[in-house]
Amino acid sequence: MVDPIAVISIHVGKPRNFSAEETGKDWTSAIIKDPISGPVRVRFTNIEGDQQSDLVHHGGPDKAVLAYPQAHYKHWSSEFPQIDWADGSFGENLTLARITGKEVCIGDIFKVGSCVLQVSQARQPCWKLSTRWGVPKLAVRVQQTRMTGWYLRVLQEGEIEAGQTMTLTERLHPEFTVDFANDVMFAKPRRSEDDRRLAACPELSKSWQVTLDR
Repeated sequence: MVDPIAVISIHVGKPRNFSAEETGKDWTSAIIKDPISGPVRVRFTNIEGDQQSDLVHHGGPDKAVLAYPQAHYKHWSSEFPQIDWADGSFGENLTLARITGKEVCIGDIFKVGSCVLQVSQARQPCWKLSTRWGVPKLAVRVQQTRMTGWYLRVLQEGEIEAGQTMTLTERLHPEFTVDFANDVMFAKPRRSEDDRRLAACPELSKSWQVTLDR
């Protein structure tokens, strides 16, 4: 079993408009998030005070909360030293201590504060992460390194606070780590047997099930 995981910080943000002068194109995103202190309510679709600008690809019950391992920032500081990487830099809601996608599995259920969260899928970084930091290849490098972080659905609403710990209460699919899910999703060439096996996991997000079935 996984040892309790410390929630180092919690971040929320609302959509902001970015001008073409800053980034080369006009766009809207909530990728910039600010740390909050004290208890915050976690709802079935998001953390209170947090919003998504693109509800087609972000948010919803399967992607209510985004978690990212703090340990990965050491790598990004080495690869892209021109950026002052800090907790929340990847637009995550929860920055977590010690854990990575090697130790977390699809379907894992965690208790934290008074709420219950479940791992639903790995994150698929898009061009907005690259544009936000002015590093065109960043999203691709995140996929290649598998340092994606993961989404959580909310099984029980409640309150959480930075400094609390996430305790694993149930592991349904030890064979489907987040890293393995990334390996399947980003495989070139496709491995149809792995696609079907992961798509059949009922705890996997609906969007990933559809993509893998296709």
